Amino acid sequence: MKTILHKANSRGHANHGWLQANYSFSFANYYNPDKLHFGALRVLNDDIIAPKMGFGTHPHDNMEIITIPISGELKHKDSMANEWLSVIPGEVQVMSAGSGLQHSEINGSLTSHLNLFQIWIIPNKKNVTPRYDQKHFSLEGRKDKFQTIVSSIDNDDDGLKIHQDAKISRVDISKEKTLEYKTISKNHGVYIMNVNGSISISNTNLNSRDAIAISNTNNFLITAKTNSEILLIEVPML
Repeated sequence: MKTILHKANSRGHANHGWLQANYSFSFANYYNPDKLHFGALRVLNDDIIAPKMGFGTHPHDNMEIITIPISGELKHKDSMANEWLSVIPGEVQVMSAGSGLQHSEINGSLTSHLNLFQIWIIPNKKNVTPRYDQKHFSLEGRKDKFQTIVSSIDNDDDGLKIHQDAKISRVDISKEKTLEYKTISKNHGVYIMNVNGSISISNTNLNSRDAIAISNTNNFLITAKTNSEILLIEVPML
């Protein structure tokens, strides 16, 4: 098993005033030749957006884009006739940019900051018809068990669908509990973001916002030192 630890303070950072962005991989003005991507995972941004502020209309193509609000309210508008849809914690949003689309994202609150994770995954099909979906996932569904929130469009499960043999999961793991994660295949890798809490994986300790990239294995164990919230992104190792 191969592991690479990525401490929270090693991420790229941008302070735009209205936007505080933390980049796990090279993005915008942040460039690190050692952090271009992890397999098909191209972007994992941890953004904090000020009230009433956001990203104006901009284009995307041939990318699978997943947004997970952690706190606050996201408002979304796009060229597929979706008009300022609300996405809140507990919900997940996916877009297959495919042959091309435009969208806008803003903080839907006048008073509170919005914190979200935005994930970009390189698709296995190009120029597909753009599509949008969002779904609510229960807290109970990830209590001490892996809850699939995103998976391949070819899979018949409860996850939102993307054009890639990938899987995104969440788990809220209780203190002193150990869970085993089994990978789709040994040709897949898993990028694990410890959103909150303290955990141990393969004798490596992770605190809040620390991450670890794991590859070349069929399974691994996660042990919680405190109650912890974890995001797991499994992708083919291109």
